[in-house]
Amino acid sequence: MTLLCDEHLAAAFDHAARSYDTLVAANPGYHAHLRRSARRLGLPRGGEGLRVLDLGCGTGASTGALAEVLPSADITAVDASAGMLERAAAKTWPPNVTFTHAPAERLAEAGVTGPFDAVFAAYLFRNVTDPDAVLRTVHGLLAPGGRLAVHEYTLGGRRTDRAVWTLVCRGVVQPVATLLGDGDLYRHLWRSVVEFDTADRFADRLRANGFTSVRRLPLPGWQTGITHTFTGCRPTTTETAR
Repeated sequence: MTLLCDEHLAAAFDHAARSYDTLVAANPGYHAHLRRSARRLGLPRGGEGLRVLDLGCGTGASTGALAEVLPSADITAVDASAGMLERAAAKTWPPNVTFTHAPAERLAEAGVTGPFDAVFAAYLFRNVTDPDAVLRTVHGLLAPGGRLAVHEYTLGGRRTDRAVWTLVCRGVVQPVATLLGDGDLYRHLWRSVVEFDTADRFADRLRANGFTSVRRLPLPGWQTGITHTFTGCRPTTTETAR
């Protein structure tokens, strides 16, 4: 199959929204790993006085991680899938969390404007048509010194990383998703990972798009070598001038 993209991918997520939370709940460490990546933003005072953008929030798992780690931050959660966003917004949230329907490529049209003190993007970049363009948008939305954390399936480059990913997808995820009528989306999931950047390549992509202090950090459990947190910063004016 070819990779799903743009409105076709959003429609597939719309359809899968009803069962998405059930599937991810079966993934050991899924929510704990998101919280770990949120903590890796390194924001002080529980986010007090800070604006945080949750880019590609899905049904709200990443939003929940941010709200737990940064309870005092003003969190704007955005997703391209109306179905996923509806599920997210229907959950119980504190008043400092808001939701907006918009693809990552057209945030300004939906009224999502910076500056943000941090951007969190979970499982987003391998699903956009032009990740470099989205990274440039994120860079522009961040305040000088603002921080980015990307939580993403990015294979470490070993043969075993791809083998484990393929075994999990084809042996567990895809059969269950097919029974639920969402086989195309989860076949896309497998292929989107094996065709996307390796972890080292994605770290280089962040640097090429203007981010500094880039770090690639592993996650534990079966996802070691498969899922990583990437952190980086928009340089301050002084750093840019050097």
